[in-house]
Amino acid sequence: MIKTKISFHDQIARNKRNSILLIIIVFVVMIILGYVISLAFSPDYFFFIMILAIIISLSYILITFYNSEKIALASVNAKQADPILHRQFYNAVENMSIASGMPMPKVYVMESENINAFATGRNPQRSIICVTSGALKKLNNQELEGLIGHEMTHIVNYDIKFVTLVAVVVGAVAIFSQMFLRSLWLGGSRGRKGSGGALLFIIAIALAIIAPIIVKLVQLAISRKREFMADAGAVKLTRYPPGLIGVLTKIKKETKSMKVPDAVAPMFFSDIAKKRMAGLFMTHPPINDRIRILKAM
Repeated sequence: MIKTKISFHDQIARNKRNSILLIIIVFVVMIILGYVISLAFSPDYFFFIMILAIIISLSYILITFYNSEKIALASVNAKQADPILHRQFYNAVENMSIASGMPMPKVYVMESENINAFATGRNPQRSIICVTSGALKKLNNQELEGLIGHEMTHIVNYDIKFVTLVAVVVGAVAIFSQMFLRSLWLGGSRGRKGSGGALLFIIAIALAIIAPIIVKLVQLAISRKREFMADAGAVKLTRYPPGLIGVLTKIKKETKSMKVPDAVAPMFFSDIAKKRMAGLFMTHPPINDRIRILKAM
C-alpha cells in the first residue's frame, strides 16, 4: 500500500525556490545563446545583441506575467460563470475554498464537451478556476468537488504562479531563438568569414533549436510532478478519493481531444490530447498511474 505524506508548507517553499531556479537557468541559457550568436555575427555585436535580448525578454516576462489571467482566459474563450445557471459550480468552489482556508477564486466556464479544468492567477488573492461545460454536465457533486479540490490545491501550493512563470520564460526563450533563426534570412550569416565563422554559426543554430526544447522539457517534467501533488491535495480537501477517481475514469473514456493553445495545455487538469506522444513530452502523468495512486490512499 502506498502511503502519501505531504507537507504543503514545504511544497510552497519548494515551488518558490524552483521558480527562482528556473528563471536563473533560462537566463543563463539565453546569455549563452546570445553570446554564441554574437560571436557568430561579430564580437562587436555582443553587447548590442545581449542588451536587446535582455530588454525583449524582461519586457515579455513582465507584460505576460502581470496579464497571465487575461491571456489564459482569452486563449480558451472562457466566460465568467453565472451564479444562478452554474450554482453547482459555485457551491463546489465555495466548499473547497472553505476546506482549504483560501479566498474564493473567480469562476469561469469554457465551452468544450470534454471534462477538464485549470487554475490560473499570480496568487491566491487573484486566482481563477475555469472548468469546461462538459465537466459541469457529466460530473456529479462529489466528482466536481474532487476536480475543484485538485485545482484549489494548485492555488494553495502556488503552482499557479510557478506554472505561469514557466510558461512565460519558455516563451521568452522560444522568441529569442526564433529572432536569430529568422535573422539568417536577412543576411546575418555574412557577419563572419572562414571556417571558424561557419562553425560558430552551426553551433549558434544548434543552440537556437535545442534551447527551446530543453526549457520545454523542464516545463513538462515539472507539470507532471505537480499533478500527483494536486491529486493528493484534492483527497485531503474532500476526504473522498472516489470523487477524483470518478473524474479520471470518465476522462479516460473520452475519445476526442481538446483544442487549446500549447502554452496553456500544461495548466489543465488532464492532458488535452488523447494521442500525445508518451514519455518526456507528456504534459500530465498517465491517467492509469493517477488512478492507481488514488486507489491506494
